[in-house]
Amino acid sequence: MTDTIGTSAFTIPQERKIVTAIPGPASNALHERRLAVVPVGVSSVLPVYIAKANGAILVDVDGNQFIDLGAGIGVTTVGHTQSGVVDAATEQLHDVTHTLFTVTPYEEYVRVAELLAEHTPGDFPKKTMLANSGAEAVENAVKIARKYTRRTGVAVLEHAYHGRTNLTMAMNFKAAPYSTGFGPFAGDVYRAPNSYPYHDGLTGVEAAARTIAYLEKTVGAYDLACLVVEPIQGEGGFVLPAEGFLPALQQWCTENGIVFVADEIQSGMARTGEYFASTHFGLVPDMVLSAKGIAGGLPLAAVTGRSEIMDAALPGGLGGTFGGNPVAAAAAVAVFGEIERLGLLAEATRVEQTLSHGLLELAKKYDIIGEVRGVGAMIAIELVQPGTGDTTKEPNGAAVTALAAYAAAHGLLILTAGTYGNVLRFLPSLTISDALLEDALSVLDDGFAALAAGELA
Repeated sequence: MTDTIGTSAFTIPQERKIVTAIPGPASNALHERRLAVVPVGVSSVLPVYIAKANGAILVDVDGNQFIDLGAGIGVTTVGHTQSGVVDAATEQLHDVTHTLFTVTPYEEYVRVAELLAEHTPGDFPKKTMLANSGAEAVENAVKIARKYTRRTGVAVLEHAYHGRTNLTMAMNFKAAPYSTGFGPFAGDVYRAPNSYPYHDGLTGVEAAARTIAYLEKTVGAYDLACLVVEPIQGEGGFVLPAEGFLPALQQWCTENGIVFVADEIQSGMARTGEYFASTHFGLVPDMVLSAKGIAGGLPLAAVTGRSEIMDAALPGGLGGTFGGNPVAAAAAVAVFGEIERLGLLAEATRVEQTLSHGLLELAKKYDIIGEVRGVGAMIAIELVQPGTGDTTKEPNGAAVTALAAYAAAHGLLILTAGTYGNVLRFLPSLTISDALLEDALSVLDDGFAALAAGELA
């Protein structure tokens, strides 16, 4: 990728640059205004206020430029203000901004559905409904599965994250901060053990047998409408299951009439070097959920599934006022086009090679890096207490907090994750250059060295 990414509006040099303390005075002034009118529950990873963004660079109101390794938590996969997306959305703004598809439809919605039918795993007939957010996609998938199977039970896995609505809060593994104090929650949700090779040491077959036995004993296959899984867990810490785990679960679901739902909200849309991460595991889900990267920064989500399942709902049973908004849908069509035009599936593999290599080199130097894992531009490192990596693998959340703060102060935005807050996750744009990745790795190296020297709080 080039070091300067252009758009129809402006160009930002793709480089890290810090000109003030972080946060700077203008960000601090905005933050004071924010505290008076925005609830504390709407928190921010880094309280710098962004004025512009382009490619893999964020520019704050003080003129500082940050390398963005979060991409809005996997949203700007094609890059910030990517020209194809900006131009498509701008053109659509001049045509139609809203009619509501369930009142008077339009082509853009249909085209997104066609593209998802083409690019999701499986060669059977598929249909798609569009919504606004990932949590909405999860909610709709569950209600469609319930209608189709005439069952009520919903199975999820340990360390899962599915959203902040009432049902999805019940489906999440970690309570704080997502569901603490917000109950009562939706019922008929059952949480089963996941495959977490770094910690459980089980093969995929062994882990699947444990999961299936748990579900059969606690709820029974006959009462389950669906099993909802993230092929690669996001908030859980980019947990990759052992080989064979997910196919075994899918086979069990198929044999028992349970709808297998792949929550690809974070892992989908080319992020892992395939359009959907399910492909890496040989999965052909009954339903695939998309959001985040699907529209290049505009709010859009999708439930794509087997036609016979999707048609279970009565006319009027699916939809919503803004679901499949024509501007967001036009942006999504452009995203599919840009993935092909820019060869972003291959670029995801390039990002993985550069980033994983650098992180593995850091792991040789710093024993608190317990594991480097991930696929494509979805890579994480799990940090453990010094000297415990080969034994207890005790979580080191304090190190993650300190390193994220150090990185921010030096112009690098990285995200934290993991049930115990001890994972650093990297979700860069697929258009990020190797030069920016190597610069980011150098900042991390300096941060780890400062931590080892006792210089970080």
